Amino acid sequence: MIEFFFDCSSPWTYLAFHNIQPLAREFGVDIVWRPILVGGIFNTINPSVYAQREKPVPAKAAYMLKDLGDWSRSAGLKIKMPPTVFPVNSVKAMRGCIWLGEGMVPFARAVFEIYWGEDQDISQDAVLAEVCRRVGVDAKAMFDGIAQQGIKDQLRINTEEVVKRGGFGSPTIFVDVNDMYFGNDRLPLIREALAKRRAA
Repeated sequence: MIEFFFDCSSPWTYLAFHNIQPLAREFGVDIVWRPILVGGIFNTINPSVYAQREKPVPAKAAYMLKDLGDWSRSAGLKIKMPPTVFPVNSVKAMRGCIWLGEGMVPFARAVFEIYWGEDQDISQDAVLAEVCRRVGVDAKAMFDGIAQQGIKDQLRINTEEVVKRGGFGSPTIFVDVNDMYFGNDRLPLIREALAKRRAA
């Protein structure tokens, strides 16, 4: 089993979300999708992220953009840093993923695409309504659903859980509960873990 804790506000999560699906199919492993709010993690245990944004190292920032471009070309994805809204408030989008349950994957992909590919602000109801239209989800039903306390609570519970299990950002990936990996660039290591698991 693969558990994938994710927030659509991260481009590296978009890459991992895209890349892990064929990997899981190859090994016949189910993915349990666990929406979180990465800002909640940063506020709780990883505030250094904010400090890095306030005082970026120019050489590191330039390389990060190159690295993101290289990875997105490799994955065949259109990803660019949003020039208008970054970071973005993704809470409604992530609640939408929880509300959709097993049907969240097309919705999450559309959220990634509209934010990272089209620079549309996913904190806005009109943008999320467009996401719903693209994937055939009733927008009114979703907005009603994400207003439910149980949906709000589940997003908080997921976020708290990943922190308790050692996570500090998005994406955080677990193989068979206890084997944790962070980030898209750890997928080769996940492949090795799955291959070893299959051989055993």
